[in-house]
Amino acid sequence: MGGVLARRNGGDASFDQNYDITWGYDHVKSLDEGRQIQLSLDHSSGSGFGSKLGFGSGFINMRIKLPGKDSAGVVTAFYLTSHSNNHDELDFEFLGNREGKPITLQTNVFANGRGNREQRMHLWFDPAADFHSYKILWNQYQIVFYVDDTPIRVFKNHTNIGVSYPSQPMQIEASLWNGESWATDGGHTKINWSHAPFQAHFQGFDINGCSDHQQPNVQPCYSTSYWWNTRKYWTLDSARKRAYENVRKKYLTYDYCSDRPRYPKPPPECPQ
Repeated sequence: MGGVLARRNGGDASFDQNYDITWGYDHVKSLDEGRQIQLSLDHSSGSGFGSKLGFGSGFINMRIKLPGKDSAGVVTAFYLTSHSNNHDELDFEFLGNREGKPITLQTNVFANGRGNREQRMHLWFDPAADFHSYKILWNQYQIVFYVDDTPIRVFKNHTNIGVSYPSQPMQIEASLWNGESWATDGGHTKINWSHAPFQAHFQGFDINGCSDHQQPNVQPCYSTSYWWNTRKYWTLDSARKRAYENVRKKYLTYDYCSDRPRYPKPPPECPQ
């Protein structure tokens, strides 16, 4: 049994069909008949939204335009999370910066409660100038983070060597919040509240995902009746592999796998 595919034909779902506001209700604004959502952050609160359903696999996509100008200390997040004790989570976190300095994209993977798998990179465009697509492919073989159509991170299923792999149903969430304690220059650069309210914009509320509420695990969501589980998506093809290697060579600024003071012996999922 393959679960339920949450998708509106034409890829033009309104926010209310698949998502709910989860916090900061008076800091969320619906635009263009629910086809764009604006999250705001000021001294009193940030804001966030989440999917109504949990998903067990999918190719999850959100179009995001980040807060502009001086956004140091401001974190815009787009992620999947299981809300369980030993939780699974797949994170895009955009760490703001002083005007003219590059925004950092941090990704992380949590599986069975264990995270600490940060990778950071700069982008090859200004993510506050326009909307770009940020995507997560998740099937039983690999998790791939994409910026537009470029893969920037791959986390393979290495359960065969004892590495936990995200396998719990996860909700899709987005938020805008105060991360000045850590986000910019290790927390030394604080938010300049004279630029508030900070605003992030989101589009693209159709969901390519398998939702199976009846089951406590995601096994039915690994069916190849879902296109993102078919053989084409088990590994990167040669063109995408080249793009992935190129973007990491040029733009990656931190990789936990290479952090010897932190991990004298690289974690088993890292290249040995």
